[in-house]
Amino acid sequence: MATRYIEIRQGVLSKNDHLAVGLRGRFQQAQLLALNFVSSPGTGKTAFLERMMRDMRAAGHPVAALVGDVQTDNDAKRLARSGAPVRQIVTDGMCHLEVQMVTSHLDDWGLDLNTLEFFFIENVGNLVCPTWYDLGEDLRVVLLSVTEGEDKPLKYPPMFNSADVAVITKMDLAGPCEFDRELAHTNIQSVRPGMRIFETSAKTGAGIPEFIDFLISERKRLRSV
Repeated sequence: MATRYIEIRQGVLSKNDHLAVGLRGRFQQAQLLALNFVSSPGTGKTAFLERMMRDMRAAGHPVAALVGDVQTDNDAKRLARSGAPVRQIVTDGMCHLEVQMVTSHLDDWGLDLNTLEFFFIENVGNLVCPTWYDLGEDLRVVLLSVTEGEDKPLKYPPMFNSADVAVITKMDLAGPCEFDRELAHTNIQSVRPGMRIFETSAKTGAGIPEFIDFLISERKRLRSV
């Protein structure tokens, strides 16, 4: 039974990886930067994205977002307040997004990718299942909040190791939570040495401009725009 399970899983991942190559090509052709945001539930991923998308649009950078959740379109409604195009994927219990879901919703949406500079995928809140699924993104961003504790990277090393960038959220609560900033950085670096880390607060806006500047520079570097 275990052998059969592994074979099925490898087959699913192989198909997903193949489809991801095609979707990545679409993103590259459109000259946009695609990001896959992953975190546990309650990290503040949606609040962070809403603030960032609003600020990016105000600065003249066209963005859009595809939001994955087990049920409801609550997160999509929140992100739509930024004024950017947003679409919800309801997974009906599935704990992660797969590239076929992203491609299918993009095709049905009719969104012109050529009008965008940045495309954000907000994955389902889970630090296990999304680890293994490439969504054609240029960068995978893992978020952790000061309310979750500094040992999150040590508890979920595959996810943090698979990410390109780490974002610490809710820094405005660091004091009341007695958050050990140095220890959090040390734990992240122990799992993914050299990974870039941003400290942010959606409430105060702290760290958001620096993260946006990073994305702009990454798009220029990867797309030569």
